[in-house]
Amino acid sequence: MNRIVKKELPTQLWSAWGAFRLTRSTHAKPSLRPVSDHARSWLNGDSAAYFESSYVDFTQNPRSVSAPLRQLFEEIEREEVAHGATTSVQSTNVKELISQYQAHGHRRAKLDPLGYAQSVSDSSTVKELESATNMDARILDKTVHIPNNTYIGAKIGVLTLRELLLRLDGIYCGPIGTEFTHLTNPEEVDWIKRQLEVERHAFVDENRKKWILQRLAAPSTLESFLEKKYSSEKRFGLEGCEALIPCLDVIVERCSQSGVQTLVMGMPHRGRLNVLANTLEMPLKELLALFDAKLKIPEQLSGDVKYHLGFTNSKLVANTGKKIELVMLPNPSHLETVNSVVLGRTCAEQFHLGDTRGDKVASILIHGDAAFAGQGVVSETLQLSGVSGYSVGGTIHVVVNNQVGFTTNPDTYRSSAYCTDVARTINAPVFHVNADDAEVGHRIQFSIAVMRCQAVTFVSSLAAEWRAKFRKDVVIDLVCYRRRGHNEVDEPSFTQPAMYKLVSKHPRVFKQYADKLIKEKVVDHNWIAETQKSYQNSCEKAFADSEKITVLPPSLWENSSATSESDRSVAATGVDEATLMQIGQALSVPPDGMALHRNLKRILTQRKDMLSKRMADWALGEAFAFGSLLKEGVSVRLSGQDVERGTFSHRHHILHDQEVKGKRMSVLNRVFENQAEYTVHNSILSEYGVLGFELGYSLRRPRRSLVCWEAQFGDFVNTAQCIVDQYLSSGEKKWGLQTGLVLLLPHGYEGEGPEHSSARLERFLQSCDDDEDVCPSAEELANPHFAQNQLRQCNWQVLNPTTPANNFHALRRQLALPTPKPLIMMAPKSLLRNANARSSIDEMLPGKEFQCVITDSSVQNPASVKKLLLCSGKVYYDLVKRRQEDGLQQQVREPGVTALPTWSSRYCRSPSFASNSWRHSRMIAFGRNEKSSETQQ
Repeated sequence: MNRIVKKELPTQLWSAWGAFRLTRSTHAKPSLRPVSDHARSWLNGDSAAYFESSYVDFTQNPRSVSAPLRQLFEEIEREEVAHGATTSVQSTNVKELISQYQAHGHRRAKLDPLGYAQSVSDSSTVKELESATNMDARILDKTVHIPNNTYIGAKIGVLTLRELLLRLDGIYCGPIGTEFTHLTNPEEVDWIKRQLEVERHAFVDENRKKWILQRLAAPSTLESFLEKKYSSEKRFGLEGCEALIPCLDVIVERCSQSGVQTLVMGMPHRGRLNVLANTLEMPLKELLALFDAKLKIPEQLSGDVKYHLGFTNSKLVANTGKKIELVMLPNPSHLETVNSVVLGRTCAEQFHLGDTRGDKVASILIHGDAAFAGQGVVSETLQLSGVSGYSVGGTIHVVVNNQVGFTTNPDTYRSSAYCTDVARTINAPVFHVNADDAEVGHRIQFSIAVMRCQAVTFVSSLAAEWRAKFRKDVVIDLVCYRRRGHNEVDEPSFTQPAMYKLVSKHPRVFKQYADKLIKEKVVDHNWIAETQKSYQNSCEKAFADSEKITVLPPSLWENSSATSESDRSVAATGVDEATLMQIGQALSVPPDGMALHRNLKRILTQRKDMLSKRMADWALGEAFAFGSLLKEGVSVRLSGQDVERGTFSHRHHILHDQEVKGKRMSVLNRVFENQAEYTVHNSILSEYGVLGFELGYSLRRPRRSLVCWEAQFGDFVNTAQCIVDQYLSSGEKKWGLQTGLVLLLPHGYEGEGPEHSSARLERFLQSCDDDEDVCPSAEELANPHFAQNQLRQCNWQVLNPTTPANNFHALRRQLALPTPKPLIMMAPKSLLRNANARSSIDEMLPGKEFQCVITDSSVQNPASVKKLLLCSGKVYYDLVKRRQEDGLQQQVREPGVTALPTWSSRYCRSPSFASNSWRHSRMIAFGRNEKSSETQQ
């Protein structure tokens, strides 16, 4: 360029000129020299617009612009004429063009099978892509050198711009739209580019095509069969997204190839029956038996609708010759609730196998589009993905994107461009794919080769490979449609008339793919007919066999306590003194090489003093329970907000060095040789997601692990109520789930207002399946297994312990019960430091056990008692103090009632009540901590 001209222009205008040259070279004419980043920053500025308008004026009348600008425009036109057709487009601009496709091509992808939804095409980036594909012919046919930000044509090194654009459009704007440039790890970005752009995935052999067609025939035939036999039944069918079956098949296949032995799965009700039958290979006769209204449910169970049920099966993967266990967890109607439960179950499987990287156990979550965007637990679950103690080495998420939520359109059920945008918060790649494109993929003819990349099956394989390589979450957005309404008896045209006009005319994916393979001469009409007939015959035979099934198949409830009638004994919970003292010593002596906080040293000294007096406070009693279980080979897991230290600074199970950054020590992991592992984790600020995770964790080996979740304050369990109601209180009755999960809920009025005071004990009592109108007889009370029978029959235990010793026995009893049961524990606050709330070591030794009613031994003459107060927890100490102040020690007696309601209410109404030492009491009342019933509302 003429140096004199450059000197005559101000610096900023020279930069703007460079930006203007870039604009012309990208959209119309070749660039003559590289443009600096500073110049490019002016691309959308006012100065660039000034040059654009000036150039238009110049083409009409050269003398209408200033002399310096006229010289510039004349110079560039002379150079363009001189270079002619031999000039290649500047590599800097080609690189920028490729980057635009990689980052924004998904916005132009052909994802909607119906062609109903409008693509996101209003952004400037997409408009630039549109302009790029409409270049002048002489530019399109020029040769470009392939830059280093793509693998397209990398072996050749050069392509015409036309070929490059065709390939970019086919890869990034076809039936697959990929979001990956937001990833912060360059290795991950490069890996995805390589998988998408390298042509090694191009060929799909005939056998694979036939397999895909067969896997589409299976769900399609099953849905048609169910419609024929049970037309008025709600099934929440898979019609419109039959490609989910080959999608899951490929994921299972690839996971098996990478060494995964167990896949834990969770999904909502839509498509669940089809997935159970075709992916988990549940016996079809058992599935069809669930439609029989006369099917008997075992007396101990209530049962549930068929599209909520779980199932487990060991499946042989044909392509690998390996077996893989598929676990589908049950899910209630509350969409996405199962998400963190699946992760917890996966984490527990990994822990017990010693699978620290997730090589052997993985998880798959299937979502609905509206639920994935709208349910907060989705975000909570995603946030767990990279957190120590909760990460499972990546989850494969499959969103069945019906493009409608019940009756709500996407523009109403979300604010984001995609229903999957929440996944971008954790840097997860998202593969949007047209669910009707099972194999066809990119249909664009290239000069080098015909790239045929399976769309759904390719993306499924890619997601599984991503998880195996990077151990991170990945999302498949399976863009489909819902052929029927929200369920089979719903009318969708009320609210989506335009969409369902298209649906009524749209051929099923099986027919589309069958027609394609017939055209390619891969199969013929006879082969198609035989395939369909084979599946139809299987369905008919299963239907006939299902009529012979009269009772709910054991495979759907075999883990229920209803199957364990033989052993009803509760193992002893007392522990020898030497073990307790060894645990206490570890928790009261500062470890060598750790610089502890001075206040923590004081706490350890106080513990040491207690031990010397053979006493234990609440924190020490809890540690005795945990440590003794660890010695017995039982793993212990404690999770929740601030649990390592404890909300009230009482626990301190993790010690932090005050001088060395990041140096910490888990005290209970170094008490005994060959002990089990103790894991204690401060959780993310979540209750719903984290409690669901711990529930899932507790489902695996409930007799060999103690799993506890502690709320920061008891009322925080409010935000996890869905897990409490749908799983903890009713999961065994509905689905046969066994869990010994412990909820520690700090409870009590301590002057912090109504919210932080109550754990809403009354809610848990109301959810107990105890019948308050049934009073046990004298014979039942005399039965040595009376307590065990009650525990086996109840849905959970609700406790408000009064002493550290009873808390100790309650925690250890969780592993001693013949049938695991959830334990809802009202945990203390002020009692943690109450000098009277201490227990002697003697109360924890062999021969001692959990006490339902703790008798008040301070009354010397029971006959003098006029009033009997039944109470539990903190209020006991308040009543004792008041009794002493009023001088009523021998007239009022306060036995501590700990277990509610399975023991106290029945026990007090029983005939044996009159034979106890307080039979002379004139009044019986309940003492409670709450100030009035109004404060509980």
